[in-house]
Formats: sequence, structure tokens, C-alpha cells
Amino acid sequence: MQKSLVIVESPAKAKTINQYLGDNYIVKSSVGHVRDLLTTNAKNKDTIKQSILISKKFDQKNILIQKMGIDPYQNWKAEYHILPGKEKIISELKNIANQVDYIYLATDLDREGEAIAWHLQEVIGGDVSKFRRVVFNEITKHSIEKAFKNIGYINMNRVRAQQARRFMDRIVGYMISPLLWTKISRGLSAGRVQSVAVRIISEREHIIKNFIPEEYWKLSISLFSKKRKFITMNVTHYKDQIFCLTKKEEVDFAIEKIKKSFLIIQKCEDKVYYKAAPAPFITSTLQQSSSLKLGFSVKKTMFLAQKLYEAGYITYIRTDSYYLSKHAIKTVRLYIQSYYGNDYLPEQPNVYSNQKHSQEAHEAIRPSNIKIKLIKSKNLNSDAQKLYTLIWNQFIASQMTSIKYKSITVTAMADKFKLQNSERIVIFKGWTKILTEEKHINLDSTNLEKGSPLFIDKFLPVQKFTKPPPRFNEASLVRELEKKGIGRPSTYAAITSKIQERGYVTIKKNKFYAEKMGEILTIRLKKSFSDLIDYNFTANMEKKLDQIADNKISWKNVLNSFFYDFSKQLEQAKKIPEDGGMEPNIIVMTSIDCPVCYKKMGIKTAVTGVFLSCSGYNSEPKTRCKKTINLISLNEFNKNKKDKKENFKKIINRCHICNMTMDSYFINNKLKLHICGNNPSCIGYKIEKGKFNDGPTYLSQIIQCEKCHAEMTFKIGRFGKFFICINQDCKNTRKILSNGEISEPKLEPISFPKLLCKESNAWFVLREGVSGIFFAANTFPKSRETRSPLVEELFQFQHLLPEKIRYLAIGPQIDDEGNKTIVCFNRKTKEHYISSKKEGKFTNWVALFSDGKWLVNKK
Repeated sequence: MQKSLVIVESPAKAKTINQYLGDNYIVKSSVGHVRDLLTTNAKNKDTIKQSILISKKFDQKNILIQKMGIDPYQNWKAEYHILPGKEKIISELKNIANQVDYIYLATDLDREGEAIAWHLQEVIGGDVSKFRRVVFNEITKHSIEKAFKNIGYINMNRVRAQQARRFMDRIVGYMISPLLWTKISRGLSAGRVQSVAVRIISEREHIIKNFIPEEYWKLSISLFSKKRKFITMNVTHYKDQIFCLTKKEEVDFAIEKIKKSFLIIQKCEDKVYYKAAPAPFITSTLQQSSSLKLGFSVKKTMFLAQKLYEAGYITYIRTDSYYLSKHAIKTVRLYIQSYYGNDYLPEQPNVYSNQKHSQEAHEAIRPSNIKIKLIKSKNLNSDAQKLYTLIWNQFIASQMTSIKYKSITVTAMADKFKLQNSERIVIFKGWTKILTEEKHINLDSTNLEKGSPLFIDKFLPVQKFTKPPPRFNEASLVRELEKKGIGRPSTYAAITSKIQERGYVTIKKNKFYAEKMGEILTIRLKKSFSDLIDYNFTANMEKKLDQIADNKISWKNVLNSFFYDFSKQLEQAKKIPEDGGMEPNIIVMTSIDCPVCYKKMGIKTAVTGVFLSCSGYNSEPKTRCKKTINLISLNEFNKNKKDKKENFKKIINRCHICNMTMDSYFINNKLKLHICGNNPSCIGYKIEKGKFNDGPTYLSQIIQCEKCHAEMTFKIGRFGKFFICINQDCKNTRKILSNGEISEPKLEPISFPKLLCKESNAWFVLREGVSGIFFAANTFPKSRETRSPLVEELFQFQHLLPEKIRYLAIGPQIDDEGNKTIVCFNRKTKEHYISSKKEGKFTNWVALFSDGKWLVNKK
């Protein structure tokens, strides 16, 4: 036996590494994790049931332990299971492992990667002395060769740190969720870190909702010198106090005083400043910059970055260290010297200090090869190129000289008023040669001298109103989490995704909005589980995980301490509110009658939002009324910014019971419901009657089902607003689009048994989605093969097509060069068109349908 087995996480990484290792190495992929704690999915329900029956004590405690896969009462005994679908991969790895001398575990270099390596070693089994641990920061020949000269072993301290995090998250998720279902609403869950993120957004939402703007004024004056040189100066001080006016009368008084005064330049100050180059990217700053400059979500950024890393274009992407290797610094300095000149090369390399709690001494994120500016890979799209360019530019700029600019401040006096004007002039671009600076820099000096008189051209008073702090976007939320020490680089993408998936927050126009259920959950958790969503507690727990990884404290001692405090709070929360337990999510009854049974309806909150529920739901099953009315937030339709600003104070409704701001909703175009922001803790509400034209038009429309012709009713679900047929046997739905319009009836799936799939034994079905018609495998989701239909295929089977899309079958089947044509869809115009492909790429040939015929165009 001469060969060695190398195991990595992803197939893409395996393919890249295989190019650099010789024939004596077999490179295989585990495709991520191979095993995990026991979960309650379909494949192991029987195992859980069997374990419960065997259990000595058939109680809720044992059931919960079986579901969690960990037993905190038995020294944290854990039960791991092979993940479904990984049996074949493990079997293959075991067979190869028996035929080689050494097994190199080359998973990622963070704690998660260390844990995956340990799980692989445990699952493969056999002689432990055959296993070796190898890590590399980049997938290049230089880095891999270096890594295989520095072979190590699995670091169990880092594995334990990862296990401690996993166990705590399991405890919180599995033990609090049943309580939340009982006390508040079904489908709820809590997370050790996610709940803290929801708290940050909810508290900001509370501040914004209750913010009352205050009026203030700023006064600027357009002035000119004897040489007719104009300058605009701001009135900054009065009697050496900061100048701040709250009323128009005060502005008029200041203007009258300045008019009668003699204005003279008191001083002109010139100072030279340097602004150092920005640091290379770490995970959090990459996510923030990608969000702000490219508009990518945190999840998308990490997905693309992972692809770039696996393809060998950039270094490892989960890092909070600014460290750069000597080899990387040497290559980038040579590049700067060659392409930009010595003026842009600092005498010594720029060094950046790491954060206080930097997890591991990884490198910052940088290109693996500085000479590569354009990526060449079929598996990487234009968005990946944009992200790579962002990383490349940041890395080059980080090792360039500082910007040099001159700051000119002109100060003038008029009576007891101080006026100032400041501007900056760039003397040397430095790192902005490659990276544009965010702030505006003026390029012209005023050239005014001390003692020169100034003359008034005109006064420029501006009325302003104080504003609440802005809502978080993904970039600022990551920055806030990082500042508070919550989570780690590898967790930010999961945090921002999960809180949206759970329905606790939503993103509108790239801003986070706290949903009502998110606010309720935060209030309840703050009261009953103060430690769990306390910022300092969560940050300190991250420090303890770091200490576990450094072998400074025992991982089980940390878990025991956490579980002891958590259990006490959990038992207390289970009690009734009078004994200090968690407050239930009560229904606030209103005077609104149910349209079905005429009983009173109550205000209720679920993950899908706030709605009215008939009190008859609590009746006996035979007489139970299940009628609900969804409520639409009024804030979604306050589109006129000018009116909103002018009437801000007027439209704020205050609860007559607790004086809290009220949330406003549409019931229909004749009824509005104002609900206290403290609902359900406060029972305050107001009903407003009238004819409201500022509401959604679909509320006044009568929608008829195109399938059974029954009436359709409005609903709000987990994935948005829609109409659903009241006929229980039909259940047809029509989605409400983001512009407020009701979507067109969807095409019924049409089977094409003669059109076979390439990736499986399935055949194609013609379906309609948000991107028009497409072919999908009939065995979906088992087979996820999809593609656009060829025009010639639709022509061949046009007898199967409904009238709605039959015009596509008579379109051109080939373009001017003989390439086959396909059906495409324009999401802006919502219309199908025909185009063609050559060697896998779209051509400039396009055919559009107009006035009953196809017209050929060029793009």
C-alpha cells in the first residue's frame, strides 16, 4: 500500500486539490457534515419511539432527551447519527481507508471544520494512528505543498468548543420551543444567538415607532469677497455656544442681527492630513462591503465567497484576523511597485491589529494569486466576478500609501455669531487610486485671506426635523453583532437568514423590520430568560467558547453552569403569570362581529402576522367557528413622503390606556383598526370608520376562482399575501405581487411524456413560475432538472397547449444562423419572447410577439 487518502468537505475543493497532489493521493469529498445529533425527521422517528418504549421512565423528560440527542443529566452523553443520504459516501471512504497507509483530514481550518474532521475519523474508524490533520488557508500549489510538510492531528479542544456551542443551541431550541407553543403561538422557536439578533431589531423598531420629531433650523449664508469670490458659510456658534435654533422666530432674529453686522474673515487655517489605507477584508467587513457596494445579502456573499475559495481564487473566508502572510505581502508590494510606482508603495508593509476576541490566527481574505484579475470558470457567474474584484481591490489598497489632503477652514465673525466653511483638497491620491473614498472631497480652494471683508449675497435658512435612528440593513446588523461580540464570522449568514425564515423580521427595501411576533417574543424572553438574550451574557459565552478552544477551561463545566441557570429560568417560566411565569399571548376581544356566526372577534398574533379570530373558535367542535380576517399594516401604504413628513405628529395614535403608539391596520376599505403597540399586554384598540382611498385596491375587489368559479378570500401566509378559493375541494390560490396587483391565473402543469430528462428516468412537465413557463422533471423534488422549452418542441406538441400560450408554438424555430430557439421571459414586462443560444451562450437574436405576429429584432 503506497497511496494516501485525502478527505475534504466539498467536491469542488476536491477537484481543485487533486490537480496539485500527485498520483500517490486519492482526494475525496465528504460533502459537508457526515453525522449530527439525533433529529426528529422521518427516518429516525421509529428509533425515537423504540428508545422511549425501552426507557425506564416513560415521561416528557425522556422524550425530550431522545429528541435532542444529548443528555445534560448524564454528563452530556451525546447520540450521533449518520445524516440521511451520506451512507454511500461513508461506505466508499471506509473501503478506500482500508487500502491506504494514511488518511489526511483536510477539512476547513475553523472549529466547524475541525469537528467535521473528528466526525469523519469516528465514522471511518480503524487504526487511529493512520489519521492526520492537514489545514491550508488557500487552495494553491504553494499553500498545499506547505501544508503537507506541516502535518498535525485533530485538536480536540477546538472540537469540544464546537460541541459546546452545538449542545447549548440544542438545549435552547428544543427546551424553550414547547413552552412558546403553549404560552404564545404554535410554530415558534428561540435560538441562543438568533433571539439576541431579533432583540436588536425589535428594540430599534420600538424606538422608531415611538419617536416624536422635533423641529430645528440650520442657517447658512451665501457670501462674496471684493473679488466676487463666492463662499457659503454655516452659522455654527453664538456667544461661543453651539448655534441651534428650534423656531422660525429665532432664525429671523439671527438674520436681522447678522444683516446689521460687519463680516470679516477672522482666520484661515490650512492643515495637512493623512488617511491610512483600509484593512483587508475579514468575514464581517466583506459581508458589510458586499451589502453596501454590490447589494448582495450576507447569505449570497458567503455562498459566492465559498465558491471562489473552493475554486482556488481567494483565501479562506471565515476569519476575523487581519494577518497577512509574508509571501502575500511580498507579492502585493512587487505588484504595486510594478503597476503603480514607488510613490504608492509605503516604506514598510501596512500592519493591522486584530480584534480583541479574534478566534483563530487565520489570514485576512485576499486573492490567492494577485496576477489574476478575471476569473475563468464555468461554475462562477458575473456576481462571483464582482465579489472577487471587490476583494482584489481591497487587498491591493490595503498595502498602498495613505491619502494626503489639505483641510482648509475659513472662520468669519458677524456680531457674536461665528461662521465657518471647511473643505478638503487632495494632494496625493494614495490608496484611492484603486479604491474610491466614500466621502466627497472638494478639489478647489476658496483662496480667501485673513482680515478680508465679506458681503452678504443671501441667507439660506433650512427647516429640519430630528430623525429616529435608521433601521438596520444586513451590513449594519452584522456590524452591530460584531461590536457587541455576539456570534462569530461563520455564524452571521445563518443568523440573518434564520430570523427571516422564522418570520420574526422581514426585509423591505434592504431594511430590517421587526414583525409583531418578533416584538412579542423579545418581550417575553427578556422577562423570563433574561440571561439568554442579554448582550453581555451572549458575548461572554463566546469568550468562554474561545477559552475552551484554547484549553483554558473545561467544556463540560461551561455547559453545566449554563444548564443549571437555564433550567431554573425554564421552570419558573412554566408557571402561571401570577407566580412569576411567562405571560401568555391572550386574545384581546373587540366589538367587531364575525361575518359568519356574529360572535365577537378578537385580536390575535401568529408568525404570519396580526389577524382577527372569531371567539366561536373556542366552542364545541360541532359549533366551532374558524373564521379569521387578516389585517394589513397601514404603514405599507404611506407612500407620499411629503405628506407623511408634514402630518407625522397628526397620524400618530396613542393608546388611551397606556399612551403607547398604536399600530394601524386595514380591515377593509371602510374599516381601520388601531391596536396598542403593547398588545397583547395592553387591551387598548380603536376602530375607525370611513371610506379610505389610501388602502390596497384588492381589498375591495371580488375575485372569482378560475377553476371552480367560487369566490376567493384574502389571506396572509408565511410567504406573503394571497387569495384562496373558499371551496375546500379546490384550494386554488392567486398571489398578490409586490406592486399590489393580483397575479394572473397560473398555468396548470402539462405532462410531456415523450420529452425525457437527461439526468434521470423522468419526463418533463410544462409549468409556469415567476420567470414564465419552463420544463421540470415530473418526479420533482426527487429530480430537480429544469430547462427552458425549445420552440420546436412546443410546435410538435401544440395540441397540448392551452390558448394562453399557444402563440409561442408558432414562433421561429431557428435563428438567422440556424441555431435552435428557446422561449424566454422578461420579468419587467411580464412577457415571453424567443431567443437563441450558440455554444451555451445567448446570441443577439431576439423575436418579439406583437399584433398577432412574431417580429425579429437585435438586442
